[in-house]
Amino acid sequence: MNYDFDLVTDRRGTFSSKWDVAPGELPMWVADMDFRTAPEILDAMEKRLAHGIFGYTDVPDEWYGAYRAWWETRHRLRMEEEALMFCTGVIPALSSMVRKLATPNENVVIQTPVYHIFYNSVLNNGCRVLENPLRRENDGWEMDFDGLERAFADPQTTLMVLCNPHNPVGKIWDRETLARVGELAAKYRVTVISDEIHCDITRPGTSYVPFASVSETCRQVSAVCVAPTKAFNIAGLQTAAIYVPDPFLRHKVRRGINTDEVAEPNVFAVTAAIAAFTEGGPWLDAMRAYVFENRRAAEAYAEAHIPWIRILPGDATYLLWADVSRLTEDSTAFAAFLRKETGLFVSAGTPFGGEGHRYLRINIACPRVRLEDGLRRLRAGCEAYARKMGA
Repeated sequence: MNYDFDLVTDRRGTFSSKWDVAPGELPMWVADMDFRTAPEILDAMEKRLAHGIFGYTDVPDEWYGAYRAWWETRHRLRMEEEALMFCTGVIPALSSMVRKLATPNENVVIQTPVYHIFYNSVLNNGCRVLENPLRRENDGWEMDFDGLERAFADPQTTLMVLCNPHNPVGKIWDRETLARVGELAAKYRVTVISDEIHCDITRPGTSYVPFASVSETCRQVSAVCVAPTKAFNIAGLQTAAIYVPDPFLRHKVRRGINTDEVAEPNVFAVTAAIAAFTEGGPWLDAMRAYVFENRRAAEAYAEAHIPWIRILPGDATYLLWADVSRLTEDSTAFAAFLRKETGLFVSAGTPFGGEGHRYLRINIACPRVRLEDGLRRLRAGCEAYARKMGA
Protein backbone atom coordinates (compact mmCIF):
# COMPACT_ATOMS: atom_id res chain seq x y z
CA MET A 1 0.00 0.00 0.00
CA ASN A 2 1.16 3.54 -0.74
CA TYR A 3 0.98 6.00 2.15
CA ASP A 4 0.77 9.76 1.55
CA PHE A 5 2.97 11.53 4.07
CA ASP A 6 2.86 14.70 1.96
CA LEU A 7 -0.82 15.13 2.83
CA VAL A 8 -1.29 18.31 4.88
CA THR A 9 -3.93 17.88 7.56
CA ASP A 10 -5.28 20.90 9.42
CA ARG A 11 -5.02 20.07 13.12
CA ARG A 12 -6.44 23.33 14.42
CA GLY A 13 -9.77 23.03 16.17
CA THR A 14 -9.04 19.50 17.44
CA PHE A 15 -7.91 20.47 20.97
CA SER A 16 -4.36 19.65 19.89
CA SER A 17 -1.71 20.61 22.45
CA LYS A 18 0.77 21.07 19.63
CA TRP A 19 -1.43 23.19 17.38
CA ASP A 20 -3.15 25.38 19.97
CA VAL A 21 -1.12 28.34 18.72
CA ALA A 22 -1.74 31.75 17.19
CA PRO A 23 -2.70 32.08 13.50
CA GLY A 24 0.38 32.06 11.32
CA GLU A 25 2.54 30.20 13.82
CA LEU A 26 4.19 26.92 12.85
CA PRO A 27 4.58 24.48 15.76
CA MET A 28 7.56 22.13 15.51
CA TRP A 29 8.01 21.46 19.19
CA VAL A 30 6.08 18.79 21.13
CA ALA A 31 6.80 15.20 20.08
CA ASP A 32 3.80 14.13 18.09
CA MET A 33 3.58 13.83 14.32
CA ASP A 34 1.56 15.73 11.73
CA PHE A 35 0.81 12.49 9.87
CA ARG A 36 -2.47 10.62 10.05
CA THR A 37 -1.91 7.32 11.78
CA ALA A 38 -1.75 4.03 9.89
CA PRO A 39 -5.00 3.29 8.03
CA GLU A 40 -4.95 -0.20 9.54
CA ILE A 41 -5.29 1.40 12.98
CA LEU A 42 -8.05 3.72 11.78
CA ASP A 43 -9.95 0.75 10.33
CA ALA A 44 -9.76 -1.14 13.61
CA MET A 45 -10.89 1.89 15.60
CA GLU A 46 -13.74 2.65 13.19
CA LYS A 47 -14.97 -0.90 13.57
CA ARG A 48 -14.84 -0.57 17.34
CA LEU A 49 -16.56 2.83 17.16
CA ALA A 50 -19.36 1.43 15.02
CA HIS A 51 -20.21 -1.05 17.78
CA GLY A 52 -21.57 1.88 19.73
CA ILE A 53 -21.08 0.62 23.28
CA PHE A 54 -18.02 1.80 25.19
CA GLY A 55 -17.96 0.01 28.49
CA TYR A 56 -15.14 -1.03 30.78
CA THR A 57 -12.43 -2.80 28.82
CA ASP A 58 -10.15 -5.70 29.74
CA VAL A 59 -6.71 -6.50 28.36
CA PRO A 60 -7.17 -9.59 26.15
CA ASP A 61 -4.76 -12.31 25.10
CA GLU A 62 -4.46 -10.65 21.69
CA TRP A 63 -2.83 -7.60 23.29
CA TYR A 64 -0.11 -9.71 24.91
CA GLY A 65 0.39 -11.63 21.69
CA ALA A 66 0.76 -8.47 19.62
CA TYR A 67 3.47 -7.04 21.87
CA ARG A 68 5.33 -10.32 22.16
CA ALA A 69 5.34 -11.02 18.41
CA TRP A 70 6.44 -7.48 17.54
CA TRP A 71 9.36 -7.42 19.96
CA GLU A 72 10.52 -10.90 19.06
CA THR A 73 10.29 -10.28 15.31
CA ARG A 74 11.50 -6.69 15.20
CA HIS A 75 13.83 -6.46 18.16
CA ARG A 76 14.90 -10.03 19.04
CA LEU A 77 13.49 -9.85 22.54
CA ARG A 78 11.28 -12.67 23.74
CA MET A 79 8.86 -11.31 26.34
CA GLU A 80 7.09 -13.62 28.75
CA GLU A 81 3.36 -12.93 28.86
CA GLU A 82 3.28 -12.80 32.64
CA ALA A 83 6.01 -10.12 32.62
CA LEU A 84 3.93 -7.66 30.56
CA MET A 85 1.59 -5.11 32.14
CA PHE A 86 -0.71 -2.58 30.54
CA CYS A 87 -0.27 1.04 31.59
CA THR A 88 -1.90 4.24 30.39
CA GLY A 89 1.42 5.76 29.36
CA VAL A 90 5.18 5.71 29.80
CA ILE A 91 5.22 8.78 32.04
CA PRO A 92 2.42 7.49 34.30
CA ALA A 93 4.43 4.25 34.53
CA LEU A 94 7.63 6.12 35.35
CA SER A 95 6.00 8.28 38.01
CA SER A 96 4.30 5.27 39.57
CA MET A 97 7.59 3.36 39.73
CA VAL A 98 9.39 6.29 41.33
CA ARG A 99 6.70 6.37 44.01
CA LYS A 100 6.78 2.62 44.58
CA LEU A 101 10.48 1.82 44.24
CA ALA A 102 12.08 4.87 45.87
CA THR A 103 11.44 6.83 49.02
CA PRO A 104 11.53 10.63 49.38
CA ASN A 105 15.00 12.19 49.19
CA GLU A 106 16.54 9.19 47.44
CA ASN A 107 18.40 9.78 44.18
CA VAL A 108 17.18 8.99 40.68
CA VAL A 109 19.91 9.16 38.02
CA ILE A 110 19.14 10.69 34.63
CA GLN A 111 21.51 11.30 31.73
CA THR A 112 21.24 14.88 30.56
CA PRO A 113 20.31 16.45 28.25
CA VAL A 114 17.20 14.30 28.44
CA TYR A 115 13.41 14.43 28.09
CA HIS A 116 12.51 17.12 30.57
CA ILE A 117 9.41 15.41 32.00
CA PHE A 118 11.76 12.95 33.71
CA TYR A 119 12.52 15.78 36.12
CA ASN A 120 8.81 16.13 36.92
CA SER A 121 8.39 12.42 37.62
CA VAL A 122 11.30 12.49 40.06
CA LEU A 123 10.86 15.84 41.78
CA ASN A 124 7.07 15.73 42.06
CA ASN A 125 7.42 12.48 43.99
CA GLY A 126 9.84 13.87 46.54
CA CYS A 127 13.03 12.36 45.14
CA ARG A 128 16.25 14.01 44.01
CA VAL A 129 17.52 14.22 40.45
CA LEU A 130 21.15 13.13 40.16
CA GLU A 131 22.48 14.14 36.75
CA ASN A 132 24.99 12.01 34.88
CA PRO A 133 25.61 14.27 31.87
CA LEU A 134 26.32 12.71 28.51
CA ARG A 135 29.64 13.58 26.90
CA ARG A 136 29.68 15.05 23.42
CA GLU A 137 32.46 13.46 21.43
CA ASN A 138 32.84 15.40 18.17
CA ASP A 139 29.28 15.14 16.84
CA GLY A 140 28.31 12.02 18.81
CA TRP A 141 27.33 11.27 22.38
CA GLU A 142 28.75 8.84 24.92
CA MET A 143 28.01 7.91 28.50
CA ASP A 144 30.35 9.05 31.25
CA PHE A 145 30.83 5.74 33.05
CA ASP A 146 33.11 7.12 35.72
CA GLY A 147 30.43 9.62 36.63
CA LEU A 148 27.73 6.96 36.40
CA GLU A 149 29.58 4.69 38.83
CA ARG A 150 30.00 7.55 41.28
CA ALA A 151 26.29 8.25 41.06
CA PHE A 152 25.36 4.60 41.60
CA ALA A 153 27.81 4.25 44.47
CA ASP A 154 25.97 6.91 46.46
CA PRO A 155 23.94 4.92 49.05
CA GLN A 156 21.03 7.30 48.43
CA THR A 157 20.76 6.24 44.78
CA THR A 158 17.90 3.83 44.12
CA LEU A 159 16.87 4.24 40.49
CA MET A 160 18.16 5.18 37.07
CA VAL A 161 15.91 6.35 34.25
CA LEU A 162 17.58 5.29 31.00
CA CYS A 163 16.40 6.81 27.70
CA ASN A 164 16.89 4.17 24.99
CA PRO A 165 17.02 5.42 22.24
CA HIS A 166 17.86 8.79 23.71
CA ASN A 167 15.56 11.80 23.43
CA PRO A 168 16.63 14.44 22.44
CA VAL A 169 20.08 13.49 21.03
CA GLY A 170 18.81 10.61 18.87
CA LYS A 171 21.42 8.13 20.10
CA ILE A 172 20.88 4.37 19.79
CA TRP A 173 22.85 2.82 22.65
CA ASP A 174 24.86 -0.22 21.59
CA ARG A 175 24.89 -3.57 23.34
CA GLU A 176 28.25 -3.04 25.04
CA THR A 177 27.18 0.29 26.52
CA LEU A 178 23.94 -1.12 27.85
CA ALA A 179 25.74 -4.14 29.30
CA ARG A 180 28.03 -1.83 31.30
CA VAL A 181 25.00 0.04 32.63
CA GLY A 182 23.44 -3.24 33.72
CA GLU A 183 26.58 -4.49 35.42
CA LEU A 184 27.00 -1.25 37.37
CA ALA A 185 23.33 -1.26 38.34
CA ALA A 186 23.60 -4.82 39.64
CA LYS A 187 26.82 -4.00 41.53
CA TYR A 188 25.19 -1.11 43.40
CA ARG A 189 21.65 -2.53 43.57
CA VAL A 190 20.12 0.17 41.40
CA THR A 191 16.96 -0.52 39.39
CA VAL A 192 17.01 0.68 35.77
CA ILE A 193 13.76 2.04 34.35
CA SER A 194 14.32 2.03 30.60
CA ASP A 195 12.12 4.37 28.57
CA GLU A 196 12.07 2.81 25.10
CA ILE A 197 9.11 4.71 23.65
CA HIS A 198 11.08 5.96 20.61
CA CYS A 199 12.51 2.53 19.80
CA ASP A 200 10.64 1.99 16.52
CA ILE A 201 11.60 5.33 15.01
CA THR A 202 15.09 4.52 13.77
CA ARG A 203 16.98 5.24 10.59
CA PRO A 204 16.06 2.68 7.90
CA GLY A 205 18.52 -0.19 8.08
CA THR A 206 19.15 0.30 11.79
CA SER A 207 17.39 -0.95 14.90
CA TYR A 208 17.69 -0.38 18.62
CA VAL A 209 18.84 -2.78 21.31
CA PRO A 210 16.25 -3.46 24.05
CA PHE A 211 17.92 -3.10 27.44
CA ALA A 212 16.40 -6.36 28.67
CA SER A 213 17.78 -8.27 25.66
CA VAL A 214 21.43 -7.57 26.47
CA SER A 215 22.09 -9.99 29.34
CA GLU A 216 20.50 -11.83 32.22
CA THR A 217 21.88 -9.11 34.48
CA CYS A 218 20.10 -6.41 32.51
CA ARG A 219 16.89 -8.43 32.62
CA GLN A 220 16.97 -8.78 36.38
CA VAL A 221 17.62 -5.11 37.20
CA SER A 222 15.16 -3.54 34.76
CA ALA A 223 11.64 -2.36 34.17
CA VAL A 224 11.19 -1.51 30.48
CA CYS A 225 8.54 0.94 29.24
CA VAL A 226 7.35 0.50 25.66
CA ALA A 227 4.41 1.75 23.58
CA PRO A 228 3.08 2.17 20.04
CA THR A 229 2.23 5.80 20.69
CA LYS A 230 5.26 7.65 19.29
CA ALA A 231 5.79 5.34 16.33
CA PHE A 232 2.17 5.36 15.20
CA ASN A 233 1.15 8.87 16.35
CA ILE A 234 -1.51 7.75 18.81
CA ALA A 235 -0.24 9.37 22.02
CA GLY A 236 -3.71 10.71 22.82
CA LEU A 237 -5.05 7.15 23.17
CA GLN A 238 -2.95 6.61 26.31
CA THR A 239 -1.70 3.08 25.70
CA ALA A 240 1.61 1.58 26.80
CA ALA A 241 3.19 -1.43 28.48
CA ILE A 242 5.77 -2.24 31.13
CA TYR A 243 7.95 -5.32 30.79
CA VAL A 244 9.50 -6.55 34.05
CA PRO A 245 11.25 -9.94 33.85
CA ASP A 246 12.16 -10.28 37.54
CA PRO A 247 9.12 -11.59 39.51
CA PHE A 248 9.93 -9.73 42.74
CA LEU A 249 10.39 -6.39 40.99
CA ARG A 250 7.34 -7.12 38.81
CA HIS A 251 5.14 -7.57 41.88
CA LYS A 252 6.16 -4.16 43.18
CA VAL A 253 5.58 -2.48 39.84
CA ARG A 254 2.19 -4.16 39.39
CA ARG A 255 1.10 -3.07 42.86
CA GLY A 256 2.24 0.47 42.11
CA ILE A 257 0.36 0.96 38.85
CA ASN A 258 -2.78 -0.63 40.29
CA THR A 259 -2.65 1.55 43.39
CA ASP A 260 -2.23 4.60 41.15
CA GLU A 261 -5.11 3.46 38.90
CA VAL A 262 -3.07 3.61 35.69
CA ALA A 263 -3.39 -0.09 34.79
CA GLU A 264 -6.77 -0.11 33.02
CA PRO A 265 -7.24 0.72 29.32
CA ASN A 266 -9.68 3.11 27.75
CA VAL A 267 -11.95 1.56 25.16
CA PHE A 268 -9.65 2.25 22.17
CA ALA A 269 -6.26 1.71 23.83
CA VAL A 270 -6.14 -2.06 23.36
CA THR A 271 -7.71 -2.07 19.90
CA ALA A 272 -5.24 0.49 18.54
CA ALA A 273 -2.18 -1.25 20.01
CA ILE A 274 -3.18 -4.63 18.60
CA ALA A 275 -3.74 -3.14 15.14
CA ALA A 276 -0.45 -1.24 15.26
CA PHE A 277 1.67 -4.25 16.16
CA THR A 278 -0.11 -6.80 13.98
CA GLU A 279 -0.82 -4.74 10.84
CA GLY A 280 1.10 -1.47 11.06
CA GLY A 281 4.59 -2.59 10.03
CA PRO A 282 4.47 -1.43 6.39
CA TRP A 283 3.16 2.00 7.38
CA LEU A 284 5.86 2.36 10.04
CA ASP A 285 8.64 1.49 7.62
CA ALA A 286 7.34 4.00 5.07
CA MET A 287 7.09 6.68 7.78
CA ARG A 288 10.66 6.02 8.93
CA ALA A 289 11.94 6.44 5.37
CA TYR A 290 10.03 9.72 5.00
CA VAL A 291 11.17 11.15 8.33
CA PHE A 292 14.82 10.35 7.74
CA GLU A 293 14.61 11.93 4.30
CA ASN A 294 13.26 14.98 6.14
CA ARG A 295 16.32 14.79 8.40
CA ARG A 296 18.65 14.59 5.41
CA ALA A 297 16.94 17.60 3.81
CA ALA A 298 17.10 19.62 7.03
CA GLU A 299 20.79 18.85 7.56
CA ALA A 300 21.60 19.83 3.97
CA TYR A 301 19.60 23.06 4.17
CA ALA A 302 21.20 24.09 7.45
CA GLU A 303 24.69 23.37 6.15
CA ALA A 304 24.07 25.42 3.00
CA HIS A 305 22.04 28.32 4.39
CA ILE A 306 22.24 28.58 8.20
CA PRO A 307 25.90 28.81 9.21
CA TRP A 308 25.07 29.67 12.82
CA ILE A 309 23.63 26.27 13.73
CA ARG A 310 24.81 22.69 13.59
CA ILE A 311 22.27 19.85 13.42
CA LEU A 312 23.91 16.92 15.14
CA PRO A 313 23.68 13.46 13.57
CA GLY A 314 21.09 11.08 15.00
CA ASP A 315 19.85 7.59 14.22
CA ALA A 316 16.60 7.62 16.17
CA THR A 317 13.51 9.75 16.85
CA TYR A 318 12.01 12.40 14.57
CA LEU A 319 13.63 15.17 16.61
CA LEU A 320 16.60 17.29 15.58
CA TRP A 321 19.06 18.40 18.26
CA ALA A 322 20.52 21.62 16.91
CA ASP A 323 23.59 23.32 18.38
CA VAL A 324 23.00 27.11 18.38
CA SER A 325 26.02 28.07 20.48
CA ARG A 326 27.55 30.09 17.64
CA LEU A 327 24.63 32.48 18.11
CA THR A 328 23.78 32.21 21.80
CA GLU A 329 24.22 30.35 25.06
CA ASP A 330 20.57 31.05 25.94
CA SER A 331 18.36 28.80 23.86
CA THR A 332 15.29 29.82 25.85
CA ALA A 333 15.63 33.45 24.80
CA PHE A 334 16.47 32.41 21.25
CA ALA A 335 13.44 30.11 20.95
CA ALA A 336 11.22 32.93 22.22
CA PHE A 337 12.78 35.27 19.65
CA LEU A 338 12.14 32.78 16.83
CA ARG A 339 8.51 32.42 17.82
CA LYS A 340 7.93 36.16 18.12
CA GLU A 341 9.78 37.17 14.95
CA THR A 342 8.99 34.29 12.59
CA GLY A 343 6.15 32.28 14.14
CA LEU A 344 8.36 29.18 14.34
CA PHE A 345 7.66 27.39 17.61
CA VAL A 346 10.44 24.98 18.61
CA SER A 347 11.64 23.64 21.96
CA ALA A 348 14.43 25.39 23.84
CA GLY A 349 17.00 22.90 25.04
CA THR A 350 17.41 24.42 28.51
CA PRO A 351 14.71 22.31 30.25
CA PHE A 352 16.48 19.14 29.08
CA GLY A 353 19.34 19.85 31.47
CA GLY A 354 23.06 19.44 30.96
CA GLU A 355 24.23 21.83 28.25
CA GLY A 356 20.75 22.09 26.80
CA HIS A 357 20.97 25.89 26.97
CA ARG A 358 23.10 25.64 23.82
CA TYR A 359 20.56 23.65 21.79
CA LEU A 360 17.13 23.65 20.21
CA ARG A 361 14.95 20.57 19.67
CA ILE A 362 13.00 20.62 16.40
CA ASN A 363 10.26 18.16 15.42
CA ILE A 364 10.49 17.18 11.73
CA ALA A 365 7.66 14.60 11.66
CA CYS A 366 5.59 16.61 9.23
CA PRO A 367 4.83 16.88 5.51
CA ARG A 368 7.76 18.13 3.47
CA VAL A 369 6.06 21.44 2.68
CA ARG A 370 5.81 22.22 6.40
CA LEU A 371 9.43 21.25 6.94
CA GLU A 372 10.52 23.59 4.17
CA ASP A 373 8.44 26.39 5.68
CA GLY A 374 10.02 25.76 9.07
CA LEU A 375 13.55 25.78 7.68
CA ARG A 376 12.95 29.09 5.92
CA ARG A 377 11.62 30.57 9.16
CA LEU A 378 14.61 29.19 11.06
CA ARG A 379 16.99 30.78 8.56
CA ALA A 380 15.22 34.14 8.75
CA GLY A 381 15.19 34.00 12.54
CA CYS A 382 18.89 33.18 12.74
CA GLU A 383 19.75 36.01 10.38
CA ALA A 384 17.66 38.48 12.38
CA TYR A 385 19.12 37.30 15.69
CA ALA A 386 22.66 37.52 14.33
CA ARG A 387 22.04 41.12 13.25
CA LYS A 388 20.55 41.92 16.63
CA MET A 389 23.50 40.43 18.52
CA GLY A 390 26.13 41.64 16.07
CA ALA A 391 27.20 38.07 15.41
